[in-house]
Amino acid sequence: MRAIIRRTAPIICAVTMIGAAPASAPDRYLAGPGIDLLRFLPPPPAPGSPLEDRDRATFRAGRPAVDSARWQMATGDVDEGTAAMLSDYSEAVGMPLTMQRYPALTRLLIAMRPDVAAAVNAVKPVYARKRPFLRDDGPVCEDKVQLSHSFDYPSGHTSWGTTVALVLAELRPDRAAAILQRGYEYGNSRVICGAHSVSAVEAGRQAAAAIVAVLHGSARFRADVEAARRELAPAR
Repeated sequence: MRAIIRRTAPIICAVTMIGAAPASAPDRYLAGPGIDLLRFLPPPPAPGSPLEDRDRATFRAGRPAVDSARWQMATGDVDEGTAAMLSDYSEAVGMPLTMQRYPALTRLLIAMRPDVAAAVNAVKPVYARKRPFLRDDGPVCEDKVQLSHSFDYPSGHTSWGTTVALVLAELRPDRAAAILQRGYEYGNSRVICGAHSVSAVEAGRQAAAAIVAVLHGSARFRADVEAARRELAPAR
């Protein structure tokens, strides 16, 4: 399965807030949807197209077994809260990331999160693509009823996980390869979980790249990035 995803989902530089937040959460950086993703994302694959066939075949027969280590990793990646994201990327960054130890980074992620959600949630209803398990039978690593209330394309989890990876890679360029790889696998987890199609994950990666580019137009975002960069600077 991993070979299928690697061949079809290039690593481009990969809304619920869970976990404790600072007493005064920062405002988001952008207004409204922030960026019109309809201008940047292709539409989802048409019914009966080769990409649609690929998506459905991957869901039906191209994923690891439910009792595999990779399935367990995908299950762990369901939690997209700030504390969970910091934990997920700790190994790639090369240090244990916690909200208490890295407040500047924490505030950066908390302020970014609603911008990612606003951009993705504005386009999901436009495409209104059903999630894979609503089209074919197969295991899913999270609650199907809850998932069925939203759409497949683009993947919000992937958009968020890739946005975090891109920003962390900017903060720690010496660890960029490992960070981006973890972001890539975070997106793959959504396919393995059965929550999203391969195409939705690909679109989520594209969405993240566009969102991060627009975020850099915010002076406050750039200032917060610099504060987090100083906080994460490797010891000399």
